[in-house]
Amino acid sequence: MPTEPSAKFLRRAFVRTALRRTIGIGLLIGLVYGLVALVYASRTIYKVKLNYAVVLEKLGGERQAITEVGWHFRLPYFTRIEQEVPLMNQQMHLGGQAEPMRIISKENVALWTSGVMTYRIRDLHQWAIENLDAHQLLQADYDGIVKDILQAQEVDRLVSDRERIKEEIYRALKSRPVNEGGPTLEQKYGIEVVSFVLKETRFGDKLVAATEEKKRRELIAEAENYAADQEASRIRKLYRAYTESIRELQRTVGRPDGSTDVALLNFLAQQKWATAYEKNPGGRSTVVIQNTEVPPALTLPQPQEP
Repeated sequence: MPTEPSAKFLRRAFVRTALRRTIGIGLLIGLVYGLVALVYASRTIYKVKLNYAVVLEKLGGERQAITEVGWHFRLPYFTRIEQEVPLMNQQMHLGGQAEPMRIISKENVALWTSGVMTYRIRDLHQWAIENLDAHQLLQADYDGIVKDILQAQEVDRLVSDRERIKEEIYRALKSRPVNEGGPTLEQKYGIEVVSFVLKETRFGDKLVAATEEKKRRELIAEAENYAADQEASRIRKLYRAYTESIRELQRTVGRPDGSTDVALLNFLAQQKWATAYEKNPGGRSTVVIQNTEVPPALTLPQPQEP
């Protein structure tokens, strides 16, 4: 009998001990996890990846670029990681978006175009420390240079001469100052412009429809001009044939001195006009009598009574 209560007591003591140890281990694990999470969240220990750099700001306001690859330690609350900068090739779209943007050509015609510049950061101090929000500043200068060149072009060259315009923009991005006497993009931001591609240049849908209508009208006008030229050519041929017949008539019926009998020509002219009245409702003919002194009169048939 006395051994039974002691066994129960031992079992209860064992359970309490095990429970305390389990709770203690759980608290220890939670504390360790919390510390690790705190260190990770605060980035007290941080990693610099390959082709990346970290800009570290110290308590006194000094900014430092960390480029050595690997794990690094910083003092919490006394330093902070300002930004992580990629050192690989990066793309920057015209207008800050991949979709085409609207520009106005030299002739005040609206077009849609898109382009992309590839660049690489070469001077981290110039990029991240000398410029506040360098990416936004570079976007504004980049858009300004490209738009200045595109909008100074004639509309037909923007569509048909893309290769030359693309190379002109690339040279401007590398060597043209943002303002006269100022630095270039590479000097201002510590970058290297690797390439520029003019992806798309096209008219708007309404302008395309208007262009097609204009082409259709030009084709119609060209066809009408061709028909007019053909008619003019036919008239010229008839005129030449008529003048040749007149010359032949003059040579045939003319006088020995080269002149032509005026009376004969008048008679022929009157006979020509008389052919308009050769037939009439009564079936009778019109007779023209030649008179060399006075203009001849045309004798017309009497109108019939109904």
